[in-house]
Amino acid sequence: MKYIDEFRNGKLAKNISANIAREATSLSGYKLMEFCGGHTHAISRYGLVDLLPDHVHLIHGPGCPVCVLPIGRVDQSIFLAREHGVILCTYADTLRVPASDNSSLMRARANGADVRMIYSTQDALKIAREYPDREVVFLAIGFETTTPPTAWAVRQAAFEGLKNFSILCDHVLTPAAMHAILAGESGTALDGFVGPAHVSTIIGSKPYEPFADNYGKPVVIAGFEPLDVMQAILMLVRQINDGRAMVENEFTRAVTREGNLKAKALVDEVFHLRDTFEWRGLGSVPNSALKLRPRFSAFDAELKFGVDYVAVPDNRACECAAILRGQKRPQECKIFGTVCTPDNPVGSCMVSSEGSCAAHYSYGRFRESA
Repeated sequence: MKYIDEFRNGKLAKNISANIAREATSLSGYKLMEFCGGHTHAISRYGLVDLLPDHVHLIHGPGCPVCVLPIGRVDQSIFLAREHGVILCTYADTLRVPASDNSSLMRARANGADVRMIYSTQDALKIAREYPDREVVFLAIGFETTTPPTAWAVRQAAFEGLKNFSILCDHVLTPAAMHAILAGESGTALDGFVGPAHVSTIIGSKPYEPFADNYGKPVVIAGFEPLDVMQAILMLVRQINDGRAMVENEFTRAVTREGNLKAKALVDEVFHLRDTFEWRGLGSVPNSALKLRPRFSAFDAELKFGVDYVAVPDNRACECAAILRGQKRPQECKIFGTVCTPDNPVGSCMVSSEGSCAAHYSYGRFRESA
């Protein structure tokens, strides 16, 4: 099947692997961060680490939207469902993200809160139409990929006059997180980035250019298939060897420099930047998240219900924060694969299939020694 089978060809993978092994000659090694959780999943699923030389290191980044959602944001949604009696709608993975007091949205639902899993923002709008006497809140999370559907839902709700619909907005921005990574302790150790795929279909490759120009870090945008990732690694190795720092696009079949202009215009119409936003693992990052513009403030659940955000520290036993910063590997967490498993996640990195801990556990990487 085009764009699937041809990007999973074992013979081609071996050829790219051989090229990487031949060209990765730097004695200092190559430390490459795959920012996107989808890449982390692909790397573990297809065993790509086994095709790389030992001195080419892949470091997992904070590109899983469920993983970077801090406990305080989950607590807000649980509070709305319990105390305000709203119908709380969200995507499946968010239901299992650990919150305060050993709680989660799934456990809140088990205790009587009206929490519903949906597949799209249109599902949330449909529920709001079906229950005009109930308040319906959509817990909107994700990077730039999932932001346009939320923007469309808000604009549609405004057009229809759905006064019982609102969103708890936790949409975050990829470039801001990459800036935070490079400004932190792990940033100086990185040699380059495997740039995200789905996000880049929306924002394009242009927003990554400052990382090459200002930080001297090459970025290669890659698709999610194994050969996409392998080719991106080879392209990064070649840039590092040549002393270049550029933004290159391996995922040309879906990504352009300017991105999706219509989607970006829609997001800009409905949202604007928050001054600051707390990320799990990165702390408060300025201009890294979105909120509704005043024109659409009637659909802002935080304003509508007067829900303040309260920061909550992570579980002390969990190393999720350090893993999201690229400072530790999942296997270096003492509770990884024992106390913390996909069936009993202690940290958010074990919840979503895009989380590095869940990916490592599911595809056997937990067998590696720390």
